[in-house]
Amino acid sequence: MNSIDPGHLLSQMHALESFANGQSIQLENKLDESKSFGNLMKQAVDQVNDTQMQAVNLSKAFEMGNSQVDLSEVMIAIQKSRVSFQALTEVRNKLLTAYQDVMNMPV
Repeated sequence: MNSIDPGHLLSQMHALESFANGQSIQLENKLDESKSFGNLMKQAVDQVNDTQMQAVNLSKAFEMGNSQVDLSEVMIAIQKSRVSFQALTEVRNKLLTAYQDVMNMPV
């Protein structure tokens, strides 16, 4: 889970207070590249892809007769990949809905 930097949060609150009072502000943008939204989404997609590839590899190994792979392992891996893909799809749907809501707002 992401941790919240109190210093950064406090500086944003001060900047918003200055903006509300009509003063010019200069927001600090200290986000590093690893915490950007695009990178977080890419990591999520990559994790789902890895989960799906692991399920495919276990399934193929079981089909080829590998005695070290149990049917229960294969079924669990397949279910994990399905659940992770469904979760990613739901996140995508929520993001699209939020984007459409923002775009439909009157200016």
